[in-house]
Amino acid sequence: MASQSIFERIGGRDAVEAVVSDFYDRVLDDPVLEPYFEATDMDQLRSHQAQFISAVAGGPVDYDGDDMQTAHEGMGITEGAFANVATHLEAALRENGVPDDDIEAILTEVAAMEDDIVEA
Repeated sequence: MASQSIFERIGGRDAVEAVVSDFYDRVLDDPVLEPYFEATDMDQLRSHQAQFISAVAGGPVDYDGDDMQTAHEGMGITEGAFANVATHLEAALRENGVPDDDIEAILTEVAAMEDDIVEA
C-alpha cells in the first residue's frame, strides 16, 4: 500500500473535490482572505485548485493553470494571508479524513511555493 500515491490513498478525485469544496468554504468565510476573491470566477478557481491538489498528491492529473508567481502576481498577498490559506487547507484535509503524513506532504509542497505567492 505504500506504493500508492497520496491521491489514491485519500480516495481519488471525489476526495480531492470534497477537500477543495471544504477549503474554499473556509477561505471565503475568512474576513482576511475573502477580499482576495471578490472578482474571481470561483468555479474556475475550484477546478484549478482540484487539479493542483491532485497533481501535488500524485494523481493522474496535470495542473494546467498559470505558475504560482503568475497566478498571484499583483494580488498583494501577505505572509499572514498565506498562513491563513495553509491553515484552512490543513483543516479541510483533516476534516476530510486525510492521514497526518499525507497532510504534511501536501503542506510541504504548498509551503515551498510561498516565495512565488507572497508579495508583501
